[in-house]
Amino acid sequence: MWKLFAIIQKNLTVSIPLAMVAGLAGGSLINPEPFKNLIIPLTFLMVYPMMVNLELKKVFSNGDLKLQGAAQVINFGIIPFIAFGAGKIFFPDNPMAAFGLLLASLLPTSGMTISWTGFARGNINAAVKMTVIGLIAGSLLTPLYGKWLMGAVIEIPLAQVFRQILLIVFLPMALGFLTKQILLKYYGADYYNSNIKQKFPSLSTLGVLGIVFVAMALKAESILANPLQLMHILIPVVLLYMVNFLISTVVGKLFFERGDAIALVYGTVMRNLSIALAIAMITFGKEGADIALVISAAYIIQVQVAGWYVKHTDRFFGFPLCSTCNIPENVCVCATAEAQV
Repeated sequence: MWKLFAIIQKNLTVSIPLAMVAGLAGGSLINPEPFKNLIIPLTFLMVYPMMVNLELKKVFSNGDLKLQGAAQVINFGIIPFIAFGAGKIFFPDNPMAAFGLLLASLLPTSGMTISWTGFARGNINAAVKMTVIGLIAGSLLTPLYGKWLMGAVIEIPLAQVFRQILLIVFLPMALGFLTKQILLKYYGADYYNSNIKQKFPSLSTLGVLGIVFVAMALKAESILANPLQLMHILIPVVLLYMVNFLISTVVGKLFFERGDAIALVYGTVMRNLSIALAIAMITFGKEGADIALVISAAYIIQVQVAGWYVKHTDRFFGFPLCSTCNIPENVCVCATAEAQV
């Protein structure tokens, strides 16, 4: 069973679209209203597992203030305003879809921030710290940004959004921390890291697929009546990610060494779409289906562009240095010899 979950997690580019198609089919064949009762349990299944492995102590470590500061300036001083502008341009008559684009930009970092940074051989410790800071800061700032930028066209229930964030972010965070401490005490760190830790993200993926299914089922009637709606949504999402990657890459290349630059890119481009999806569905109910549709599209694009970027990381930032002779691996005799062996 766990192997199946892991396969699903590693193939989000396939599993997310399949969940969307299944939601459309389900919503067109039967009354989707009862699916709304699944939103809260699916949200907990989605958020709680990712909190178990969260390294809260990383927030208080020192040594990379410039890097962390640059990441948060991009995350909260630049990208949300680009998303807001794109929403005004592409969704002038659909404020919920515009808010979906804004919401997708306001919750930076996820577990995939750390994973993709590792795949690209970047600074994983910096990525872990960005993940925790981005999650906490984004959770606190999202209602305020939403009210500030979109409050004139959407009734943003500020108090309700804060309550939902407490329910779907900080409560699971506390429970996740307690769960990890109990597991470490009972099984020990070695067994936990080698046999338990990797199972939690798979559970989280099931929650994501469930929420995507429900969101699409609730929106099935209008989507099937206008199939081009999906394409119209994908265009601004793709543009947002392209601009985000461009800004983060330029800042990383100009001001930071390779490992830190890679962490900066994935700490500012990867979004916690799971929590954004949860906020949309719990706070706005059926009306949040338009928001959820934009976020579901972001899931598809985010995984694709992150994988593409890993393949081209060395072209952007150069090859990593050999640990033995401290010169780039592509010209290093040590690395060449090891590769031949």
